[in-house]
Amino acid sequence: MHIDRRRFIKLGSLTAAGLPLIGMGSMAGMAGCKGETAGSAAERYRAFRDPDSRFRPFVRWWWNGDRLQEREILRELDILKAAGIGGVEINPIRFPDEADPLDIKSLEWLSDEWIAMLQVALKGAKEKGLTCDMIVGSGWPYGGEFLSREDQTQMIALGTRNLKGGKTYRISAKELLDGVNPDFHSKYKDPLKALAGLTLVPASLKDISACTDLSGQLGQDEITVEVPPGEHVLYYLVKLTGFMAVINGAPGAGGPVLNHYSKPAVEKYLNRMSDRLKARIGPLGNSFRAFFTDSFELEGANWCTDMFEEFRKRKGYDLAPYFPFILFKTGEMGNAVRDDYGAKPSPELQQTFDNVRYDFEDTRQQLFKERFIDTFTDWCKKNGVKSRMQAYGRPCNPVEAGMDIDLPECETWMSSEVGKVFSDEDYRRGRAYTLNNKFVSSSAHLSGRRLISCEEMTNTGMVFNATLENIKITGDQSILTGVTHSVLHGFNYSPLEAPFPGWIRYGTFFNERNTWWPYFRKWSDYKARLYALLQQSEMQADVALLPPLADLSMRFGFQRDPFPSFAYPPYVYQVWEAVHQDGGGCDYVTERILQQSSVKDGRLTYGTRSYKALLLIDVESLLPETADRLRQFVKAGGKLVCIGRAPQQTPSLQSSARGAVDILKDADPAHAGIVPAPEKDFISWYRGIRKRFGISSYLDISNPDRFVSQVYYRDKDADIFFFSNYHAEKSHRLKTTFPVKGRKAWLWDPETGQRFLFPASSGGNTWEIPLGPAESKLIVFDPQEKGEQLAVPPFGEAAGTALDGPWKLTLHSIDGSVRSLTLDALVDFSTRDELKNFGGTAVYEQVFRSAENGGVRYLSLGAVHGVAEITINGEPVGTQWYGRPVHDISKQVKPGDNQLRIKLVTTLGNHLKSLTDNKVAQVWTRHQPLYPGGLTGPVRIS
Repeated sequence: MHIDRRRFIKLGSLTAAGLPLIGMGSMAGMAGCKGETAGSAAERYRAFRDPDSRFRPFVRWWWNGDRLQEREILRELDILKAAGIGGVEINPIRFPDEADPLDIKSLEWLSDEWIAMLQVALKGAKEKGLTCDMIVGSGWPYGGEFLSREDQTQMIALGTRNLKGGKTYRISAKELLDGVNPDFHSKYKDPLKALAGLTLVPASLKDISACTDLSGQLGQDEITVEVPPGEHVLYYLVKLTGFMAVINGAPGAGGPVLNHYSKPAVEKYLNRMSDRLKARIGPLGNSFRAFFTDSFELEGANWCTDMFEEFRKRKGYDLAPYFPFILFKTGEMGNAVRDDYGAKPSPELQQTFDNVRYDFEDTRQQLFKERFIDTFTDWCKKNGVKSRMQAYGRPCNPVEAGMDIDLPECETWMSSEVGKVFSDEDYRRGRAYTLNNKFVSSSAHLSGRRLISCEEMTNTGMVFNATLENIKITGDQSILTGVTHSVLHGFNYSPLEAPFPGWIRYGTFFNERNTWWPYFRKWSDYKARLYALLQQSEMQADVALLPPLADLSMRFGFQRDPFPSFAYPPYVYQVWEAVHQDGGGCDYVTERILQQSSVKDGRLTYGTRSYKALLLIDVESLLPETADRLRQFVKAGGKLVCIGRAPQQTPSLQSSARGAVDILKDADPAHAGIVPAPEKDFISWYRGIRKRFGISSYLDISNPDRFVSQVYYRDKDADIFFFSNYHAEKSHRLKTTFPVKGRKAWLWDPETGQRFLFPASSGGNTWEIPLGPAESKLIVFDPQEKGEQLAVPPFGEAAGTALDGPWKLTLHSIDGSVRSLTLDALVDFSTRDELKNFGGTAVYEQVFRSAENGGVRYLSLGAVHGVAEITINGEPVGTQWYGRPVHDISKQVKPGDNQLRIKLVTTLGNHLKSLTDNKVAQVWTRHQPLYPGGLTGPVRIS
């Protein structure tokens, strides 16, 4: 929002009726505390206006190759502090192959020299008021060359071979082992492979008693298989140990990945780290806020030595006879191979296999939580630090796994499509937030946490082409998912002596050598003010969503979140978007959460969360205990919506004898029923559900749009709404009706810290909220009654005279060269051969006339590909770093001739693409297209 005195026109008009508004207490079931309103309102605004450093974005500080020097550590901390960063996540990482190491020594993780540099960073950060987190180990998932073989990651992989009947086969064990060679993304150089199971199976299988166990031949160099008449399949299991290497591990923390299913191995690894650190720096809680665990990209790890024993304890039957038939062949990154292979079981036996697979996946997730997640969180508590973790991926329940983490974390990626498309057909397109973000925020809400962390601006495709506008849109989408804390990806440890552009491991080019870095604080201040408000408030949700996790595990196995190979069902990640776009709020839940919820007055209550409606997303299988609770919910007046189908079976072999689960039997059709699955236009589809079942939203939005969404928070006596238009080119006037309840309506500007009372008018309670391209608005309803009234400016690009040309253009390149030319009309630099590789500062100049009376008042720049700083007659007007605002220039314009000067900084990607001898530049840009550059307008005055 641009609302300082020179830029307030950016806001656009707000048509208000029926103010003052609003008390959402009746909506949320939470009345404000009138005795505390004055103090809490004043404190809330002070925290927003001048946010503490803990609310500011943090950065992932890539310690490239641990090539560390004291003076450089302190220099970079100063840069981060000046840029409005609140903390760092120290992250040792492998040195980029293409970078020049400058003969700086690489230190070994946890060595005395390395810890000495760590102490420099910790002391420097504390002196500058910056918070420190640190990753456990290096890279991901963590491990090290020092791990014993028994402590290394393990998996059981499946192989099959079709055999003709009536023959005897002699097959070498080596041949079978070589036949199982999953396409691991990060292979370890010295894996151990051993045959772990041999079973001969009829090609058409009706009963597992027809299978022949050949495991007595395990350990032999040659396997003899006597095949009875008829087609058969040899199933063989291969145990792989130490098959995966740490991805980009720094010296001392590379090598094989840790076995996350072994509690002794996890404890040994963690204690090794903490013991060495404490011996040098003392209590860890005095130096660190949190220890961090990155992505669980375990490439299919699924095994521990006591898996069968633990399964029997938990499920009450033997897994071994079924085990070959519930495994999928393993492909890239642990994804299941979908080729046609193996025996063809009867439908009844296939159902049994699916039930057993569910029980196995459930057991595996339980073991992972108990042996890794719980061990990690206990270790953090023991050392006086918080746990921070990206608790998702194949080993994790996507909601429950994060509920015991102090700082659960998700991911938001930079993409060239964000701000341009938002597809109904492809759930990946147009979304900066990854598909697990809403799961993670739901996890935090269900466990009563307000600090929801995000690895934000993750960027491998447009590292040098991201604009501040891209960053704003991406970060705003994070907020819509429930994120309240940013850890930027990333800030590269890179000495100034390193050849341009420096040492780059990953991430958006957050660096003082970036052209737009002098303007970066505009975004960091904006984000800090938002988080100062949201971290101290509670996101509201009264609709629960149950995804078909049991059916997913039964049929396909759990996916590699946050980038699943497919969505099941295809729309599972898009239902929550429709709820919020239509003015509501929701959380994802699981069956265990539903079972542990209480039912009263037509609501499901779990902790501080209370839901009046539950949507089952194409759920076919439901545990009997869950079905019992849902019948209670409907009987108590709750709204139960089954999308696509109603559940009719149970997923577990333990409960399959109970048969079908009919949750809709005898239910009132006004409270429970089946609706068709959506195909497109998800908002209209959800509005139809609301109308049919009488489900209210927090806001009544008469003209919702797929590029506009909202999230609603409460804090004691305040109702807080964040609206975002995440389209980079189109505006939208959102027509919104709020319930009326005697609180004043304010617009709080997170760019400046200012706030304004909305102008009241008589009658009605509907607002038209204008949202320009990439624009957000923060609306707060609280008891504060006195303040400056909001001026009502025009909305949209200024009508009037277009300044077509000629333009004087002066180009100050990042390489130090300067050249001037004249443009007859504004152009996209990427379309002109002499401009397409420009990177730096472009200065546009033109003279326009203003009349004595009724002269020029407004200026609109139109499309800006970069950051534009505007002056008229040498007087500053403002800076345009996102959107297409209308600027009030009445104070700078004089009668007669006026000198307009627009200083525009471009991104660097197009320039680096032309540096064919620069290895770093080519690694990141050679496969990228040319991106738009410069001012393309139209520039208008009126």
